Amino acid sequence: MNRRNGKRLPPKPGWAIYLRTSSEEAQNPTMSQDRQRFNINRALLEQSDLSVIGEYTDVMSGRTSNRAGYQRLLDDARAGKFSHVAVENAERFGRNDTEALTAIDELHHLGVAVRFADYPDLDPIDADDRLLIAISFTLARRESLKLGERVRGGIHAKFRNGGYATLAPDGYRNAERKADDPSRSRMGRYERWIEPDPEQFKVWRLAWDLLLTDRYTLGEICEELHARGFRYRTGRPFVEIKNNRRKPATNTLSKRFHNWFYAGWVVSERAGIPPKTVRGNWKPLVTTEEFERGLEILARRDRHRIASRRHTYLLKGLVYIQDDNTGKLVKLTGSTSNASRKGGGTAYYCVWSSDVNIRCEIIDGHVAEMMREIQVDPELMPVIRDAYTQEIAEKLGHLRPSEQQELEAALKAVDEEEARAARLYAAGKITDHVWDALWEEWLDKRRTIQSSLASLNRQHEAHIADLDAALTIIAKVGILYNNLEQCSQRDALREMVDKIVVDRAGHIVRMDLLSPFAYLKRLTDRVKREVNSEGTERNENSGADAAVPECSDCTASGGPEGIRTPDLYSAIVALSQLSYAPVWHS
Repeated sequence: MNRRNGKRLPPKPGWAIYLRTSSEEAQNPTMSQDRQRFNINRALLEQSDLSVIGEYTDVMSGRTSNRAGYQRLLDDARAGKFSHVAVENAERFGRNDTEALTAIDELHHLGVAVRFADYPDLDPIDADDRLLIAISFTLARRESLKLGERVRGGIHAKFRNGGYATLAPDGYRNAERKADDPSRSRMGRYERWIEPDPEQFKVWRLAWDLLLTDRYTLGEICEELHARGFRYRTGRPFVEIKNNRRKPATNTLSKRFHNWFYAGWVVSERAGIPPKTVRGNWKPLVTTEEFERGLEILARRDRHRIASRRHTYLLKGLVYIQDDNTGKLVKLTGSTSNASRKGGGTAYYCVWSSDVNIRCEIIDGHVAEMMREIQVDPELMPVIRDAYTQEIAEKLGHLRPSEQQELEAALKAVDEEEARAARLYAAGKITDHVWDALWEEWLDKRRTIQSSLASLNRQHEAHIADLDAALTIIAKVGILYNNLEQCSQRDALREMVDKIVVDRAGHIVRMDLLSPFAYLKRLTDRVKREVNSEGTERNENSGADAAVPECSDCTASGGPEGIRTPDLYSAIVALSQLSYAPVWHS
């Protein structure tokens, strides 16, 4: 970083040009970039004595800030490589108004000015000019959202008319031709349709014939197709051979067998089109009766496979081990050796292609011990309740007035923004179209803020009731956990536990709980320490213990009535949905 005696040096005088071509224009980005350069040069560079230091380009949507050229621009600005940034218009800089304005503020703090070719005299830091720039960003974002709605609407309409708007599945291909008379064509300048692929169509007809015999598994179908030299459309083989091991692509094959497209039906959950309601405008590969018979065969095999599965990995997706070299956490996966033997073989948590293999029963047994340790001594219940009550009184009592003030200040800011825009509208700097769009934005903001104010005013002191329910569960979790079926134990752990870290011997190094259980565990541990060290109940000033999370991390905004059910798993699910967070969210 360019610093001298602890102070930042001014940036090097010069222009940085930023060019962005949206994904819709990606077919000819060069033409779009040439136009942007011309407009920037005519409006900004010709009027300046500064030289051009660098050019940064992106070919992607501006709705995300994760753009390589954009991020490189910000990094070079932080390094002081230029003093000015030239962009054709606000829309090219970004379509996320909040992120774009934040970036402009950061550049200004670094001594870098941002200028737009369509409004070369506007300074984004000036109050009135900033409003116009913010309007441009807001309208760009609104147009992006509207464009997305129109595209989705067009796709859904095409589905309902029996068309297909995306890449056709394997066995078919997308075709198009230029319309002789676009004015008379329903599809515009180009007519598009789906037709069978001469090479792949016979491959998938054979695959269906093999399935419908009900004598071949998915793996055997893949082997048969592979033996005949067939491949997927992408060139991927039906059977991959690696390290002398054969791996049939059964998952991809199964997805094809579940796709109603091959029976000639349009099915789309997003468009609200269930099976057998809209006929597609293409030749079916199989009849509806054949397709449904194939689904029945696959469903019957799935039921049989699930019923014959002998082991349920209790901690699947939750258990990790720390790498000795890098220190990073590595997720363990489940594996059962000799699963075909009587008794189902031996189940392990392991890391593939390593010597890490820990028997599941070892770790699962330690988990049961940890669940018993989470339990709360009933004699400590009153002390914990008092500590929580005091924290609510101290923290929430101070937070709520500030939240009320923040909401009122936000409402006032909307009024001030409207007043400034009204002055610009009266001066003719804002068109009627822009004013109408802004008016809708202000109405939405007011409704949101007023709704938050009303919700804040309706809040009641329901936190202690939620605490009682939570403590009741934690007081009994160690006992009731062992009485649950293994599947219910697994589901309960997923609602309570974030991750479990073990060592190579299978001993639990730590168990991270999810909210609100993590907060309650910390609160309980703190109370236990105070009771053990002082021999008395917690005093009034101990609520400021830094080891306990802030109230904004633990305050409940009211829980579901079902939380007091005696069923442990249902209660854990209900409690995990409590919002231990600030009452108002911006």
